[in-house]
Amino acid sequence: MTVTLNAYNVVAARCAAEYLEMYESVEKGNLVYKIDIFLNSSIFRSWKDSIIILQTTKSLLPWAEELNLVSHCLDSIASKACMDTTKVEWTYTYNRKKLPSENGKDPLWNGVRRPQVVPKDWWVEDLCELQIDLYKRVITTIKTKGRVSSDLIGEALIAYALRRLPGFSKGIVQSGDITKYRSLAETIVRLLPTEKGSVPCGFMLRLLRAAILLECEETERNELMRRISQQLDEVTVADLLIQSSTRETTMYDVDIVQVLVEKFVAHEQNAKNALLVDSYFQENRSPRFASDASKVLVAKLVEGYLAEIARDPNLSLSKFVNLANTVSSFGRSSHDGLYRAVDMYLKVSS
Repeated sequence: MTVTLNAYNVVAARCAAEYLEMYESVEKGNLVYKIDIFLNSSIFRSWKDSIIILQTTKSLLPWAEELNLVSHCLDSIASKACMDTTKVEWTYTYNRKKLPSENGKDPLWNGVRRPQVVPKDWWVEDLCELQIDLYKRVITTIKTKGRVSSDLIGEALIAYALRRLPGFSKGIVQSGDITKYRSLAETIVRLLPTEKGSVPCGFMLRLLRAAILLECEETERNELMRRISQQLDEVTVADLLIQSSTRETTMYDVDIVQVLVEKFVAHEQNAKNALLVDSYFQENRSPRFASDASKVLVAKLVEGYLAEIARDPNLSLSKFVNLANTVSSFGRSSHDGLYRAVDMYLKVSS
């Protein structure tokens, strides 16, 4: 009887061999030994097979965990994702579209085909095949190795959210398994790199929208709001137009934006105070506040946002005024944007 082992059945065979105690002490060249050789010499050397075998471990827990098969898969995948791209062959990834050269359509260069340049994010798409629990462990292992930039980790999380959260690209979450999607969104928030700017602010705002719709834990929502507030100068008005919940009477969730702007103001004030203290101890250094440009951008952002929400007849005067006052101290060359917003509000409310 011939049994062909491959990435789809080798974990089951290894667990069965362990259960049957097919060790070397019983007979030389027994099944446990042969499978371990096969895993190390073939499966774990392959990018595609490492992902497939990791997926098969889910149905064979806790055996696969106790036999270190899961940890070996994680290390294999993470090591390949961290390797120098000059050493990566395109055969590592299996979800990509074929390159022109592989279809025989790429023009020759001096009789020699052009070398294929492997992008740094070559592994991102393939990992989207993993369920969130396994994906979390892979990304955590990649982070632990410390050889992948925070920007690339951020790019991977964006790709995963777009693939796994239905409607996410449109700033909504379609109906479905709410509990599953809530857990997924919360996990993505926890996996976000700590470095400022590693993830675009627009993405975090979409993630915040999803977190609100899915009723994610307050801890995750607060963390997102804290991070968004620190990059608020990168946001567009369209990003801030978060639909209010059904319990609200206004068209947009103005309270969320109010909190974001307040957090931005507090963060800027803390940065200013820290710079003043630093300047005090360095006499030759005059305090220059690099955040002034950010304040101007945020002031214009709020003015543009006020002009948009002013069209809502249900918007209360207090919410409009409170948000406008939040950035009243921010210097800018003109207040034309604010005047337009006030004019729009008066026309709608009159």
